[in-house]
Amino acid sequence: MKTQKQLANNIVGQMNGLIKMMDEEKDCFAVLTQMKAAKSAMNTLMNRFLEEQFVGCLGKCKDKESQGDVCKKFFSEITKIS
Repeated sequence: MKTQKQLANNIVGQMNGLIKMMDEEKDCFAVLTQMKAAKSAMNTLMNRFLEEQFVGCLGKCKDKESQGDVCKKFFSEITKIS
């Protein structure tokens, strides 16, 4: 299983490849396919991050001074993921 860092590095590589394809004015369907692959990889990374960090992020809601703000921000960010 790849680590979060490995997944992020793969996405960087995909994005660099995408930029190169656009610079070389490659076929629009090939560019679109690369974009979809990068989006899928990013979704995988976000899901993995949430799986591995959810409890830690949620644990920050225990701090009474910032409880409301931290929890609201955390859940706001989760609901924005699409």
